[in-house]
Amino acid sequence: MRAAVLTQFGAPLTVQEIPDPEAGGGEVLVEVLAAGVAPYAAEVFGGERNYPLVPPVVPGVGGVGRIVQAGPDATRLRAGDLVWCDSTVRSRDDALTPDITLQGWSARGEGGARLARHLHDGSFAELMRVPTENVFPLPAVAGDDPARWAALTVHAISYGGLLAGGLAAGETLLVSGATGNLGSSAVAVALAMGAGRVIAPGRNRAALDLLADRFGPRVRPVPLTGDEAGDRAAMSEAADGPIDMVIDLLPPSAPSSASRAAAMTVREYGRVVLMGGVGMLGGDDLALPYPWIMRNSVTVRGQWMYPRTANVGIIRLLASGTLDLAPERVRSFGLDAVNSAVAYAAAHGGPFDRTSLTPSTG
Repeated sequence: MRAAVLTQFGAPLTVQEIPDPEAGGGEVLVEVLAAGVAPYAAEVFGGERNYPLVPPVVPGVGGVGRIVQAGPDATRLRAGDLVWCDSTVRSRDDALTPDITLQGWSARGEGGARLARHLHDGSFAELMRVPTENVFPLPAVAGDDPARWAALTVHAISYGGLLAGGLAAGETLLVSGATGNLGSSAVAVALAMGAGRVIAPGRNRAALDLLADRFGPRVRPVPLTGDEAGDRAAMSEAADGPIDMVIDLLPPSAPSSASRAAAMTVREYGRVVLMGGVGMLGGDDLALPYPWIMRNSVTVRGQWMYPRTANVGIIRLLASGTLDLAPERVRSFGLDAVNSAVAYAAAHGGPFDRTSLTPSTG
């Protein structure tokens, strides 16, 4: 098969002929129709993000595809099925604290690294080997535009964070990092889940205007200045009432003060979910006041990726039209143009900008 290979950090990806993967027991072989290209992919491949990829490796996080072969333990999946391949692989030998790897992308700890050595390659290839439990049927309509449905990579993450925080219909949510690629997804998904109001802070005025134009009065944009106390007051004022939950999706380049300002707008007994990259590349750690957390009974939790069941939920939201992919701006690239796709994604990382690689269709 043909695949885009990262031979070393800092070098362009090269398209090569490599052996077809072989699916064993508990695995599915999938023809990849479309895979999302993250806006920060260039930072990963350049080594700036210090991701634990081990070259040579076929990168890529999840994808839309058709099953070529299902293992003997699959009772419902069949060859020819249109499916979503989730990259979040969990070890099968510890139900309480499973090790995790993002197939073709990242890993957590030594256990995750062992998983990555077994499921080494991702979706920037014509074929992909995936654990059976990471393959989810898609509605037939997804086959009309697989590149658009590859946005599942983004929406599943924000959906998982909102589930982790227990977002309920009618609640007020603040999305820290709302003007980014992932944060804007959280705004859209939260509204699809029934949020009554979403506070969307950010410095990019054009992105704030886009969110307001798309979603109307349920979204309250807040221009940020960088002054922690002033920004916190502005966000609280925009809510016009208590903020039930905060989800932080800021990138590694953001200062911890921005995360703290957003987190401390939450009401008594409110919830804060941390899913971003603040502090991952150095800088000050997030310092939330102990007395504030304790006396206000605030719940603060981290969430890396999402549970398997989140895939089913986000697919249902999309299939029903409750979460609408139609307004998203999608640019597709064939496998031979993979480096152009990575560069394009880096330059188009705003709200609802999607870049897709289509390995099996061009």
